[in-house]
Parts: sequence; structure tokens; C-alpha cells
Amino acid sequence: MRFLKCIVCAYCCLAQVNAQSLYDGGTIQKIEIYFSQSNWDYQLDTARLGFDDYVIADWVKINGSHYDSVGVKYKGNSSYDSTYIKNPLHIELDNVKAQSHQGFTDIKLGNNYADPSGIREVLAYKILNNYMHCPQANFAQLYINSNYIGLFANVESINKDFLSTHFNSSSNTFFKCNPTVTPGPTTKSNLRYIPFADSSGYFNFYELKSDYGWNELVNLCDTVTNYQSNVSNVLDMDRVLWMLAFNQVLVNLDSYTGVFCQNYYLYKDASSRFSPIMWDLNMAFGGFPFIGSGNTSMGSMTVTNLQQLTPIFHATDTYWPLINVVMNNAAYKKEFMAHARTIFSENFSNGNYVTDAAALQLLIDTAVLADANNFFTYTQFQNGLTGDVVFGSYTVPGISNLMNGRINYLQTNADFIKVPPVINAVQPSTNTPALNSLITINATVSNATQVYLGYRSNAQNAFVRTTMFDDGLHNDGAAADGVFGVDIMIQSLVTQYYVYAENNDAGIFAPQRAEHEFFSLTISINTAQTGQVAINEFMADNTSHKKNEYNQYADWIELYNNTNTPLSLHGLYLSDDAANLTKFAFPATTIIPAHDFLILWADEKNSTATYLHCNFKLSANGESLYFSNGSNVLDSVVFGAQQANKTFGRCPNGTGPYQQFTIPTFNAFNCGFAGIDNISNDKLAVFPNPATNSLLFSNYTNQLMHQVTITSVTGQTFLKAELTLDKSIDISNLTTGLYVVTVSDVNGYYKHFKFIKQ
Repeated sequence: MRFLKCIVCAYCCLAQVNAQSLYDGGTIQKIEIYFSQSNWDYQLDTARLGFDDYVIADWVKINGSHYDSVGVKYKGNSSYDSTYIKNPLHIELDNVKAQSHQGFTDIKLGNNYADPSGIREVLAYKILNNYMHCPQANFAQLYINSNYIGLFANVESINKDFLSTHFNSSSNTFFKCNPTVTPGPTTKSNLRYIPFADSSGYFNFYELKSDYGWNELVNLCDTVTNYQSNVSNVLDMDRVLWMLAFNQVLVNLDSYTGVFCQNYYLYKDASSRFSPIMWDLNMAFGGFPFIGSGNTSMGSMTVTNLQQLTPIFHATDTYWPLINVVMNNAAYKKEFMAHARTIFSENFSNGNYVTDAAALQLLIDTAVLADANNFFTYTQFQNGLTGDVVFGSYTVPGISNLMNGRINYLQTNADFIKVPPVINAVQPSTNTPALNSLITINATVSNATQVYLGYRSNAQNAFVRTTMFDDGLHNDGAAADGVFGVDIMIQSLVTQYYVYAENNDAGIFAPQRAEHEFFSLTISINTAQTGQVAINEFMADNTSHKKNEYNQYADWIELYNNTNTPLSLHGLYLSDDAANLTKFAFPATTIIPAHDFLILWADEKNSTATYLHCNFKLSANGESLYFSNGSNVLDSVVFGAQQANKTFGRCPNGTGPYQQFTIPTFNAFNCGFAGIDNISNDKLAVFPNPATNSLLFSNYTNQLMHQVTITSVTGQTFLKAELTLDKSIDISNLTTGLYVVTVSDVNGYYKHFKFIKQ
């Protein structure tokens, strides 16, 4: 009936396909590849077995969208074989030309190897998405030269675009943790330190995906193996705990948890900690039954073994040092079990996974029936939830058969069923705090020995934990009444927080998906709307003009606030790609002061509390720049080829037409007219800059200055003073950083300067 309906309304169906998102969970993508060379399969095999190069296809169509000259290659280890017709593929749209589909340049297609159900990978990513950063995934039907090759899992690539979206940067140290040689019991990506080896000793176990980072990986392995009490300084341990808990509950052994310790990435985020990103989930739900032991054994397991796999295996096996860190630390182990219980209760004990699995199988039923190259029969697919299938030397369990047994086992496991505290309520003293105000967070908790608040003022920073009290002295009501409290200072636009409580046996989070999810408090400030903040000036070819804080010449972008009030940029974005408007998300703390500028370095580095860095660079050959709320463009500019060290900017500031500036006006007014934008006297000076103990203000026309205000770049006021001519002001109490000083005269005009406090 579905096929006949599309014949009757082919135009409608085509319109729906073209409009769908590449990773929409309720649709199947159609991907077509055309090679003019008749021996394309031989060329792909030869490239795969040689230097792993791409073969150039004449064109690729994705849901009808046409792309010329596209790189294609086979990928995979056990899932690839030169005798297979249906091999996993990597399609690189920008291999020859600068092109993307909905902002995506890489298409990764998995061939559902070793999965009779056909849904393991998509179902596993659907669950994992609730707990940590991970790729999007759905299904795609692949055609090559008009021949239907089969149904594939369509999984988002973990590349620079992925890193930019989830970590707001893409140029930091980045590793794929898969052996670069054939994986085996002695070839693990397990983060184990290799004594007396330099970085080259790690080359067979990890693949460097960034420009640098081997020494950082060696230091990480040294810490994980030999200095485990310091591991939270180098690893985002909450994401590690979620990863290990996910592997345990779903019996995902083709991972760090199994024999090869592989199929994850590590990226060093803005907090200078490595964060794990999981990859290749096609053998989740027991599809890979090899747990490993020491550095020798594969350790194949039966279905019953998989169902009854203890949550704490490898706890003392030194070839899994990351698991050692967790299982041998009472605090980490409680948090690990809390995360495992959350995954278990939200997906398995309530039966939700069966509902989701059945819906996915129904979605792909017709595509699987037509797939003559599938590794399993259609009947085995239909029974993929309940029926076990012998595959090679082992048995792949039916998903629900495995998980029903695992549910029964975990509900009786002594470690798993320990009783945590109960968090009944979490409440701030106000939901709309003022900047720099002190507020109280209260939590009503029972059966707890310790309660903690985790909070941060910048989404790029690590959460800081502080103890909450039930002593009657911390705005917590009466002592020992079960209400815990702690005061925190609101220092940014958005404060994110969660509560963690534990007793001698177990722990629990609120919200239970923390730290991936959290509560938020937002100060009362308006977000910039159309016309209020503009792209004011930019430099796309900086070779000798200004350096960033890393002492490097880099592209930069200047925004200008046209209004009389500070504005928040939280929830807004910058991008150089119309198909991906959310490329760079402004940190939640970003505020642009009234009639002032905001500089962003377009250099793919991490933003800090003082400096903003976009996760893209500007093209000196010309391109477009968009300032948006993710859906609607608030301001944009299209520009052609740029000259070195010259800028393109507006005059008047924020509203005028763009023109080229031979002399750039970095963080300053683009055109020197008097009025509301500045004091009429352009000889006003503020010095020295950088300054250590004091600033001196001078004005050579004897115009009386009325007031000086010093604020942070986010709008926090530190000082206001009435001044006369040539008056210095003490800044010795200011902390090191970048500040804004605003000078106003008796006529109500004002001018801004920025200075660095050393």
C-alpha cells in the first residue's frame, strides 16, 4: 500500500523526501551514487586494501539533491570484505568541491553486519543520545549505478563539524581510539601507560585526528594508569561514567569495555579535559560476545553469560585501567551505578526499548525485504527481537531475549539494587536572579549522608561541586529537617546546576541525567533581536594586523550593540554556512554592553571567559557571514575576495553600508562622527594599556569629564567615579583580564575604551 500510494502521488512523496532532515529518526534516506567506471567495486576494494584512498564518483544524490565529483571509499574492519556486495561506505561530499548537504560533508553508512534485527545501531544511538554527546543515526537505502545495494545505518560522522556543534571548538587534540593495526587481545586502545616508550609506542593503538597531541595522550595514559587520584583533571569523568554505564547495561562489548577496548574518540575540550565520544554501536545488545581477560584471552561468552554479566567486571584487571579508576573509587562507583540505574529504568525495566525497537523494525520492513544483499534472511530479521541467530563462531542474541534476561539479573544484583537517597525537590530562592547577586539553592533529600551542588557559570567549563548543608545555618530551614542549602554567586547570564546525594551504599542525581542535563537559572536581561546587534566589521586575511591571546594573527569579527542597554547573545549564533546557521553558539555568559563592541576571533580555538573564538575561519576568497537565532537571520553580509590586513565594515557603526577600511578599526568606532557614539573630543586618552596599578585619563581641550565606569566585557560593573582632568584611578584590586572603561562628559556624550589589567 505504501508503494502504491507513492505511485499515485509521486510528486508529493518526492517533495517529502527532499524536505526531510538527513538524520530524521522517522524516515529512511535515499542515497544514490553513480560511477562512470564500470569496475568501481574493484577500485573501491583496491583503495581499501591499499592506501585507503577515495574513489571519485561522478555524482551522488541525497534525497534528490545532486552533488558532483564526490569521494567514496569502503570502511570498516570485520564488517568489510572484498567478497561482500554490501560493504560499509564513507562518502565525502567535499573531497573535490566545497559542498555539503544540510551542513554535513561526510556520510557514514554501516552495513548492519552481525545484526539480524537490522536496528541495533540506530536503537543504541537513540538511547545514548539522552546521556552524552553522540552522533545522530537513522537508515538509508543505497543505490549504486541504479542498482539497490541494500539498507544501511546512516550515522553522523564524528568530525570537525560534530566537534564544533557539541564542544564549540574543533582544533584541539583529537584521537580515534581504535587500533591502527588489526585489533586483538594484545592490541587494545585501553589508555594503559606503556613504560619507557615515547609517543611512537602508541601509534598502533590510537589514530591522531588533530595536528598535534601525542604527548598529551601519553600524559593521559600515565595519569589513568599511575596517578588515578588525579584523573578528574585530565578526563571528563562524568562522561566516562555514562559511557561505561551504557556499555554495561546494553552489553556493548565492541567498546572500551570489551576485549579490544576500542570504538570511542577522545577530544580535549575547553576545560582542558579529554571527553569520550562513543562510536560504532552496531554490535550493541550482545552482538559482540568477547569480554577479554588480561592481555591474552578473547573470552567468548554464551547468551546466558551476557545476560548475567556483572556490572563491575574488569574492576581489578589492569588492562582496563579506566574501569579500575571507577570501580576502585567508592565515589565514582556510586555515580557509575546511579547512571546505570537511570539508563535501566528509563529504557528497559519500563519496556520502552521494546516499543522503540518494534517501531524501527516496522519502519524498515519493506526496505529489508527488498535487500537481496542482507547478511540474514528476512525471517531472521522478523525474529530479530526474540530469536537468537548463530553467526560464525558465536550466537547473536535476540535483543529482547538478551535484555529480558538482563533485566531479571540486574534486579537481583547486589551492587545494582543498593538503595540511594531520595531527592524530593530542588528549588532556587529565585528563578530570576540579578547579576552578582547571592542566591540559595535548596534540596529536600531523605536517606542521605552527603548532598552536593554541582554548578557552573559557563557551559564550556567543568562543573564545580560544593557541599550542601542541613544545619540550619545555610538558609536551609531547621537543622536536620531534610532540607539542604548552599549559597552561590550569580556571575553570568546563565548558571547551570544539579544536585547529587549519596549515602553509604548508593547515589542519585537530580536531574537524573546530570551532568548531561541540568537545571538552569537565567538573569533578567533581553536577548538581542533583529537590528539591535549588527556585524560591524571583520578581517578575513590577517597577516600582520592584530594578534589573539596566543600571539597569532587570526581572522576576527566585530559585533556592535546599537541600543542603549546591554543585550544577551545567549541562544544566538554565528556561521559562515547558510545550511548550518548554528555553527558557532555564543556561550551562555555572552553579554554585549550598550553602544559597544564585541570581538570574536575566527580561528577554531576555544573560547575562554575573556576571549571568544569561533569554530570556523573566514575565507579570504570571499564567502558569507550570518548572525542568527538558529532559525531567522538577524544580520548577514556577503563579501568577495579580501585584501590582507584590510577590513570590511559599516559606517555609521551598526547601521551603515559596508565599505572597505584601509585602516582597520578593531574594537573601535568605524567612522569619526560626534554624537551619541562618542565624546566630541577625539584626543581623549586612557593609558597605560596594559595597566597594572592605575589608569590615567587626559583631555587636551580642557573639556570637563563627568564620570568614569569600569565594567567587565560581560557588563559587570566594578567601579564608578566622578573625575576631573588628568585624574588617575586605582585599578590594583581588579583581577587580571580584559575590561571596558566608559568616559562620559558634562554634555552626556561618552566614549568606550578597552584595557587589559595585568
